[in-house]
Formats: sequence, C-alpha cells, structure tokens
Amino acid sequence: MNRIKLVLKDQGRTQTWLAEKIERSYVVVTKYCNNHTQPSLPVLKKIADVLDIDIRELLVPTKKEK
Repeated sequence: MNRIKLVLKDQGRTQTWLAEKIERSYVVVTKYCNNHTQPSLPVLKKIADVLDIDIRELLVPTKKEK
C-alpha cells in the first residue's frame, strides 16, 4: 500500500483534507495515493510536515539492512 495513503488511514484523515492542507487538487493527491504520480521532494516534505511525521516514513528503503 502507498505510504501516504496508509498514514492518512492511520490518522483518520482524508485525501481531500490533505489536498487542502498542501494546496493541491484532490485529483493530484489521489494520483499520489494511487502511485500514478510521485510528489516532488519539496511536496513530499510538505506532506510530511502536514501529517506531522518524519519524511522517511513516506519513503520505501532502497537498500536492505545487513
């Protein structure tokens, strides 16, 4: 599952709420949540700030720990 979508669900928030907070359209946020497009790093930072989480929680690690 998409990390943004998962955090929204865990916090009981909606995509509409997030769209308003980050000043993007609902359609854009839906595309982020459904992995149709990826937010830029500045937008991802804004999303993390609005959700009050570390930006790393929205990212999937690219290297496995040894």
